[in-house]
Amino acid sequence: MKIALIGSTGNAGSLILKEALNRGHEVIAVVRGESKIQETNEKLTVIKGDILNLSTLENKLDGVDVLVSAFGPKHGEEDTLVQATNNLIELVKKSKINRLVAMGGAGSLKIPGDIELVQTEGFPEAWKPIALAHGKALDIYRSEKEVNWTYLSPAALIAPGERTGKYSVGGDYLVVDENGDSKISFEDFAVAILDEVENPKHIRSRFTVAYK
Repeated sequence: MKIALIGSTGNAGSLILKEALNRGHEVIAVVRGESKIQETNEKLTVIKGDILNLSTLENKLDGVDVLVSAFGPKHGEEDTLVQATNNLIELVKKSKINRLVAMGGAGSLKIPGDIELVQTEGFPEAWKPIALAHGKALDIYRSEKEVNWTYLSPAALIAPGERTGKYSVGGDYLVVDENGDSKISFEDFAVAILDEVENPKHIRSRFTVAYK
């Protein structure tokens, strides 16, 4: 399968790249500036492009089967995520790519009582701008009827860890373990992304993954 990856140098993106290559996929990694990618693989192509400037990606993704986005806005520029989302959808349409799989946020996941996590007491103020931006992005996807999009929300806490290859799947509600914690490693989040790429189960829907 030929995969194009936006945000290929970030915490999640770098591991999604590694997971895709380890599974034998051909990957076009899109970088905004000078490449910081450490991976060397005959199936890896690195190109310069910026999802916030669509002209930089025109005619560069021919033959791509799936566009995967791990785009993360800069601190203080969280609303660029909305522009990136609209551009991702337009890029998929223009490039005639079959599917779009995007990394989302956990803030729009619900807890019992149908309350979104971002609206709960104690939700860190510093995280609210990015959580609310991800919520807007999800609304954009849900109004999109032409593109075969998938939106994957991580657990409430996503951090570097180990690749176990195991995780539990949920829909719009936060997945928690027996202690009430919601966690996933970047490594297993990457596994979940590639599992969905290879075996689509959430076309035009959002799902979440966490340990249980």
